[in-house]
Amino acid sequence: MYEKNITSMHLDVLKEIGNIGAAHAATALSTLLNKKIDMKVPKVEMVSFDDMMDLAGGPESVVAGIYLQIEGDVSGSMFFVLPVEQANRFIQRLIHDESLDFQFGQVSEIAASAMQELGNILSGSYLSALSDFTGLKIYPTVPALSVDMVGAIISFGLVEVSHVSDYVIVIDTALNEEDAPNGESVKGHFFLLPNPESFQAIFNALGVQ
Repeated sequence: MYEKNITSMHLDVLKEIGNIGAAHAATALSTLLNKKIDMKVPKVEMVSFDDMMDLAGGPESVVAGIYLQIEGDVSGSMFFVLPVEQANRFIQRLIHDESLDFQFGQVSEIAASAMQELGNILSGSYLSALSDFTGLKIYPTVPALSVDMVGAIISFGLVEVSHVSDYVIVIDTALNEEDAPNGESVKGHFFLLPNPESFQAIFNALGVQ
């Protein structure tokens, strides 16, 4: 499969694009929260489906997950997964409601919308940077929000791609707020699952063979 030919150079290119996308996302989030947000992509790697589950804390960890599909010149799926405690903390600050808890009970419409908007901004910024660099038309669908065990969320998105691919591109994200207690950062993962022909299209467009 094509993915097996992907080298550290390919991943470095994706990391550089990720950091440009992260800078755009940080600007958008700073405006939304009215405070300085810094965002980095410390690492990009390619892993198997099993390793992907482990990176997100294991199949039984509860996470807030945003799932969307990618359409246009590149097709596939994308997840943004955040440990539920970090999602709580971030969205509590965003909507000024300390009682919010994604893990228990019904989540208000405003909290769900805020989480979807976070997913929109992060995924949109990354895909825009990828589109700008490659010249390819890349469109995200409206994201779906789910709070569940990692295994359940990811299995939902893998149904379509598992028969054509065995690997996932993992884009780590670290998001820092200027006044976060103890300098805490919100750490999440993007899981990018392009269809195999899309790997080829992306790297051909980037001039990386």
